[in-house]
Amino acid sequence: QGQLVESGGGLVQAGGSLRLSCAAPGRTFIRDAMAWFRQAPGKEREFVAVINQSGSSTDYAPSVKGRFTISRDNAKNTMYLQMDSLKPEDTAVYYCAASKNYYSNYPRNYNSWGQGTQVTVSS
Repeated sequence: QGQLVESGGGLVQAGGSLRLSCAAPGRTFIRDAMAWFRQAPGKEREFVAVINQSGSSTDYAPSVKGRFTISRDNAKNTMYLQMDSLKPEDTAVYYCAASKNYYSNYPRNYNSWGQGTQVTVSS
């Protein structure tokens, strides 16, 4: 499995917005389900959102539903996470992941990962 590359993280005030991107240089993930996870200091990696291969199905963690939107552009080989109404508790390193076999909320079902991008929300 090839490496994924996240971008778009940064520092934002509470109530603000950020858009994360996940690209896959040198490979295509059109047949993969894709997901976003996040990990805050001292906490386990947690599910944020998942999107199926075509983009027709999505699922979100309750803590972000209604504020975050996952999408993908298979022609550009890129996945996105639009994050609105950000809260300090959204502060974490955000990771994108790909799976050929699972449409899942569990990190163990994903075998391609990015290095992560830091999102910091100030109060």
